[in-house]
Amino acid sequence: MTVTDSIPQSTEAKVSDIGLVSADSHVNEPRDLWSENLPPSLRSQAMQGLQSGEDGSWKVVFEGKHVFKKDMASEAERLSVLDPAKRFEVLRSEGIVAETIFPTIGLYVWLLEDAKGGQASCHIYNDWIYDTLQRASDRFCCAGIIPTWEPENAAVEVERVAEQGLRAIMLPSHTEVAWNHRVWDPMWDAIDAARLPVVMHQGTGFNTIWYRGPGATVANLVSTQTIAPRVATLLATSGVLERHPNLHVVFVEFNTGWIAWVEELMDYYDKVFREYDEIRKDQQTKPTVYPDLAHPPSWYVQRQCHATFQVDHIGMRNVPMSGDVSLMWGHDYPHEEGTYPNSRRLVDEQAAHVSPEQARKIFRENAIEVFRFDRKLLAQPF
Repeated sequence: MTVTDSIPQSTEAKVSDIGLVSADSHVNEPRDLWSENLPPSLRSQAMQGLQSGEDGSWKVVFEGKHVFKKDMASEAERLSVLDPAKRFEVLRSEGIVAETIFPTIGLYVWLLEDAKGGQASCHIYNDWIYDTLQRASDRFCCAGIIPTWEPENAAVEVERVAEQGLRAIMLPSHTEVAWNHRVWDPMWDAIDAARLPVVMHQGTGFNTIWYRGPGATVANLVSTQTIAPRVATLLATSGVLERHPNLHVVFVEFNTGWIAWVEELMDYYDKVFREYDEIRKDQQTKPTVYPDLAHPPSWYVQRQCHATFQVDHIGMRNVPMSGDVSLMWGHDYPHEEGTYPNSRRLVDEQAAHVSPEQARKIFRENAIEVFRFDRKLLAQPF
């Protein structure tokens, strides 16, 4: 029997009618966005598109390295998602009243090796997405991508993005300098002051090829999911979340079944190693577990960490252990693996695992709170 074989019968009132909010949607960037806007000296780093590899990878295609087929009809359809009217049409059909919007090609910007090219590429995308969609409607919450090659420049772009009017901060899920390093404190301070949520998308900031050969494609995809529990634990145990109580981190497309497991595990290790340190405190000069936190690590994860899913029956069944505040649903439009055009049915199937109050939080309220959507606006027809 599979996970979906025992889905409870839906209740009379459909959750898909409450005015859903998607915490995960995307754009399709024009293929010449970077080549037309980067200075000539950086043009070799202009991202043009994505290609799938036989090893299950997605690779960035750069200017001059590949010529895409000149199929104007398919390219026009690809770029139609940049039209607010087109997106509103999709939202209405899905029962969605607002959505957060992330890059597609731009998700791979952190694979650029040159700091100047990376910073310029982030800047170009942020200006473009603001002009294209963010300024069109407050039903859109568009994220600005932050350059992390030189930590001192990250805080500068955070402040610029906030002043510009973008409504979320996008960071890679992995960096060479780990997120608990003090070098990032100015960036965390800037994000905390701006009251903007952080989003970390699955598969960003690192080469997602862990394995090659038989079975590698699925194994690689599963392996990328392990980054979320690692980063959530690090942010909690290092004190980053405690020192920045306004900071909310949303792990996008990492699903949610891991939340209950990692909360129990981090608290267990925190407790037993502190007890071990107490027993042998005369034999060491530095504790094994530090810093001292006012609460167990899971307390900070429950308060400040969230994760999005499209279809995750395990995560829904874990709500009695993980709580409902950390879960957010997203339809991942316009990506093929998203739930469009079947979002209503899939939402109602999953909502049957929880109470109506919990379902309302997971499929609407949590995203409204974290991404700070205007409730009065969302109540109006569009």
